Amino acid sequence: MRMYDIIENKRNGKELTGEEIEFFIKGYTDGIIPDYQASAFCMAVYFKGMTEKETVILTKAMANSGDIVDLSMFGNLSADKHSTGGVGDKTSLIVAPIVASLGAKVTKMSGRGLGHTGGTVDKLESIPGYKTTLSGKEFISQVKNVGMAIIGQSGNLTPADKKLYALRDVTATVDSIPLIVSSIMSKKIAAGSHNIVLDVKCGSGAFMKTLENAEILANEMVKIGKGCGRNTAALITDMDMPLGSAIGNSLEVIEAVKVLKGELDNDLKEVCVALASELISLVLSVPHNEAQKMVNDSIDSGKAYEKMKEWISAQGGDVSFIENTEKFPKAEYSCDILSEIDGYITSMDTEKIGLASVILGAGRECKEDSIDFSAGIMIYKKTGEKIYKGDKIATLFTNNKSSLEDAEKMYRSAACISAVKPEPKPLIYKVIR
Repeated sequence: MRMYDIIENKRNGKELTGEEIEFFIKGYTDGIIPDYQASAFCMAVYFKGMTEKETVILTKAMANSGDIVDLSMFGNLSADKHSTGGVGDKTSLIVAPIVASLGAKVTKMSGRGLGHTGGTVDKLESIPGYKTTLSGKEFISQVKNVGMAIIGQSGNLTPADKKLYALRDVTATVDSIPLIVSSIMSKKIAAGSHNIVLDVKCGSGAFMKTLENAEILANEMVKIGKGCGRNTAALITDMDMPLGSAIGNSLEVIEAVKVLKGELDNDLKEVCVALASELISLVLSVPHNEAQKMVNDSIDSGKAYEKMKEWISAQGGDVSFIENTEKFPKAEYSCDILSEIDGYITSMDTEKIGLASVILGAGRECKEDSIDFSAGIMIYKKTGEKIYKGDKIATLFTNNKSSLEDAEKMYRSAACISAVKPEPKPLIYKVIR
């Protein structure tokens, strides 16, 4: 078998065989197939696409290119949730303890933030002592005893994806649906969970800017998840404004704690309840309305909050910061953004707001940048809300005073105000099962 023939077949729009796809993934992972041929393959896929059968085979081959986490001891109870990334998205910190408190075994490997999107690992590292690295034995033991663990991506999971993604990033082939789907789902398959719920973000702060594209991606990921033998569902959720009120690492942990303590009833809680309900419905094979009641009861009774404390403590975190969030360090400098006119917030450029938080030190422009855990933004007025001149619409927090002016300019350019109240938009556009 020759890589030349495989590239030619895909270039001509032919459906590749399983043997051809597996030959490519093994050869490229092992360094036998050079970058220039892998680049040609990715470009052929970009223009000609892949069938569902091809994408399932590609996903499995990428998942099998490295370590596979064995969660078979948990049967149908293993659960994972993945978000395609957004601003203010601290849903994993809320959904995971809710679902674990109801009997699921949540095994989650999360990433760090880059660019305008935040990362779950960075948020957790704002809690003193929290260990984002566990050995395989420690990871499984904690899931057995506590019901959940969230760690950083580690080990030799999906080396094929690591190589291919780096190549796609520099060859203008990132936004190919089969390559996106296989990249995301290969990591989920390798991570071992039997039940997977995908939070596909849509809007100005998301990778998928339009509902049409988000729906295509969500449908494909659900099909491929099922094709790989996993219970899979997806929610398409709004990212035309930040989720919740807090952007920034410790600020987002504090907001997550408030939701689990039943102190907040906002857009963040609504999305988290929907995600957790979908996951519990899959794990326990119960109707969605019954799952939703179980999720709300877990929050209202304090079970989910207690599970969060148990999880943080088990993973080395100082649980006193969860019990008393005033202990989190405060940024030295802050700046209130006041409205200059009366009107309504008609839209928010969420990507720009995320970039404003990066300017303040809450995120990274490149992988090597350090994080200021106390930096970030608190938002008080969001799209659709009436505001008056002098109202506080947001507060910026940082330990770098010189960043405040640029961050304020960025935030003001992102929040559009006019006299006409905008039409309300749904938080959850669609559920795909």
